[in-house]
Amino acid sequence: MPLKRTRARAGLNEMPIKSFELISMEAKRYSKLGERIPHLRVDHNTTVTNISATTEKEAQMDFRFTVNYVGVGMIKIEGRVVWDGEAKTLATQWSQTNALPNDVFNPVLAAIWANCMPSAVVTARDLGLPPPLPPPQIQTAPQQKAPSGKDKNRSMEVA
Repeated sequence: MPLKRTRARAGLNEMPIKSFELISMEAKRYSKLGERIPHLRVDHNTTVTNISATTEKEAQMDFRFTVNYVGVGMIKIEGRVVWDGEAKTLATQWSQTNALPNDVFNPVLAAIWANCMPSAVVTARDLGLPPPLPPPQIQTAPQQKAPSGKDKNRSMEVA
């Protein structure tokens, strides 16, 4: 059964996105479990593959969200977003340019990322792949001399 989310369930109340639906997931690990990969590169790609106007105010956008563990594995998620807005204009522009205006693209990309990334993290764990999120950047603050010389601790900051 496909995952279908409405505005309230997907946390999309402020966005002109009426619904979000996952249609398919495909994942594969090419390497053997436990095989050490010295320099693993993880690429993310989100693509809107088709837009069609279903009514004057609703456009259906098909998308593909891909995480590629170069030479090690991949996760591909396909789904559909229903956009609430100038649907006919959007669909016409898409058919001519295969591009979305930023005011449409940014919230659609944010919704795809917010809904697909948790599924990709769980799938990566199940396949024995690292999570497709970048690790937090940890920076140590430069050591400062305390006036009395007693406090020589470094503080850590996570960016």
